[in-house]
Amino acid sequence: MYRFLLTPRWWGINLFVVLAIPFCVFMGTWQLGRFEDRVQSHEQAEKAPDPSTRAAKPLDALLPVDKVTSGRPAIATGTYADQFLVPGRKLDDRQGFYVLNMLRTDSGKALPVVRGWLPGSATDARVPAAPKGEVTVTGDLQASENTHSDGVDVRGGLPSGQVGMISAATLVNLVPYDVYDAWVTLPEAEAGGTGGAMKPVPAAAPEGSGLDLKAFQNLGYTGEWFVFAAFVLFMWFRLVRREAEAERDIALGLVPEESAAPATADASEGAGPAAEGAEGAEAPDTAGGAPKDAPEDPSSPDYDVASTPVR
Repeated sequence: MYRFLLTPRWWGINLFVVLAIPFCVFMGTWQLGRFEDRVQSHEQAEKAPDPSTRAAKPLDALLPVDKVTSGRPAIATGTYADQFLVPGRKLDDRQGFYVLNMLRTDSGKALPVVRGWLPGSATDARVPAAPKGEVTVTGDLQASENTHSDGVDVRGGLPSGQVGMISAATLVNLVPYDVYDAWVTLPEAEAGGTGGAMKPVPAAAPEGSGLDLKAFQNLGYTGEWFVFAAFVLFMWFRLVRREAEAERDIALGLVPEESAAPATADASEGAGPAAEGAEGAEAPDTAGGAPKDAPEDPSSPDYDVASTPVR
């Protein structure tokens, strides 16, 4: 009964099922692993001490930025150069902007430094001037932002002197020197009163270390992949059952009436006009060489001159 499974048509169906189910299980397991990794990272971050309370180290000793060094105090010495404003940033549920200055170090590379936050729209009129001369800053180290970071503006078209994302890939196109693939935020207002009007920007937790929306998306994708695997298996069993029932009906000679009735009706309709024509036409009587009802020919030898039949 199940020999149809070895037919070429079913080879393709079986091959799809054999490949689809392991693939769905693999993807579901991978998404579940991603969720578990995020949960584990979140638990470790909660147990670990606050990075900002640890001893400050030179910038180069903490690079590249990862989950361990993110938030650690970094020390850098240099001179402030170009200044940019980063609009669309919230602090304490208020809309405002960051004040970002490039600190050129002795190595020639510049470190983006967020000196603070100001409320309202981005404008240079209320921005305190950066300290002059060589300065040494100690700020919480942060990784370069990306398109998925909070507050990032990727629409472009910002006025001159503004950037939508604090990233080396963005800033290197705006300044004539190299930029560190990291940035720092000052935990306190600058000394000397130049930054007294600005509020410090707290360091953000490293990406992927908390139970954010992405973590629960991984959990949702896990369920979707397992459900799809179950659906593929269910549809395969349903198709096999339907095919087996059809094979059994054929073996028992059980042909549905619906399949026979249309064929009979079509044959009757096709033969109807021809049959009616055949019934309506009378077969000619060829006995004697003439039709039965044909008139008698006066010139026949059986007639005399007076057209009187000869007896």
